[in-house]
Amino acid sequence: MSEINNDLFKTEMIAEIKRIQTELNKLKNIKKNIERKPARKSAAKKKAVKRKPARKTAKRKTTRRK
Repeated sequence: MSEINNDLFKTEMIAEIKRIQTELNKLKNIKKNIERKPARKSAAKKKAVKRKPARKTAKRKTTRRK
C-alpha cells in the first residue's frame, strides 16, 4: 500500500515540477521580449551626424608692386 502511495506521490511531484518548468520558460520568454523592445527602439534612432568645421581660408599677404 505504501509503495503505491509512494509511486503516486513521485508521479504527481514530477508532473508538478514539469508544470512549474513550463511556467518558468513562459516567464523567461516574456522577459526576453520585454528586454528586446527598448533595444530595438534605440537602434532605430538615427545618430546625429557631426558636421566637419569649415576650412579656414588662409589670408594672402598682398605685396606692393614697384
